[in-house]
Amino acid sequence: MNPNDKIRHQILRWFYERNSGASSQYGKRGSAAKISDVKKGLKDTHGLSQQQAMSNLTYLIDKGWINKSEIQKTVQVKGGTVPSTVTWYEISSAGIDKIEGGSEFKDGGKYAGININATGTNVITLGDGNIVNVEFVALHSELSNLKNAVTQSTLDESQKLDVSVDIESLKDQLAKTNPDKTIIGHIWSRIQDVATIGDFTEAVSKVLPLISRLLPS
Repeated sequence: MNPNDKIRHQILRWFYERNSGASSQYGKRGSAAKISDVKKGLKDTHGLSQQQAMSNLTYLIDKGWINKSEIQKTVQVKGGTVPSTVTWYEISSAGIDKIEGGSEFKDGGKYAGININATGTNVITLGDGNIVNVEFVALHSELSNLKNAVTQSTLDESQKLDVSVDIESLKDQLAKTNPDKTIIGHIWSRIQDVATIGDFTEAVSKVLPLISRLLPS
């Protein structure tokens, strides 16, 4: 596990609990917090240093788990007014889903707008938003491992992209009750052709027993 993951989870949990107990969006009991309150809160609850809090907060913002917003206003000073910007930090819907797990209100990703539960198929939504028939969960997982192996392979970047796109196309087929064997066979043969070149034959061998029954006879 990445050693920063524990800190990131602590930060996300702090924002989640703040949101759960909020009576407004801004203010002392608001779901959003100023950076000074974030740093103090994380130090008091988890003993995080300012460096730990800031570096991992930046990561969570970039990944969309935390929202960052700015509110501009004018402040009265002697001789007139000056502009002032206050930055607020707040857990996003993606961050809440990360803590709570699945929700019927969660964005369906590439299948947004389709009531998956009404299709009559026995499918589940994975943590990355992908949909997969429960019958093919193991295969879907091995395909993800294969994709990781491809990114670490000796193929050039263009080839890595091509193979990764093919793997994602295979995973899309696994949302169906009856995946198209012709499509799967065509894509799988392409992946096998470059496996030796890219030196990821071991990962391919782990997928083969699971995908074999979906290949054309």
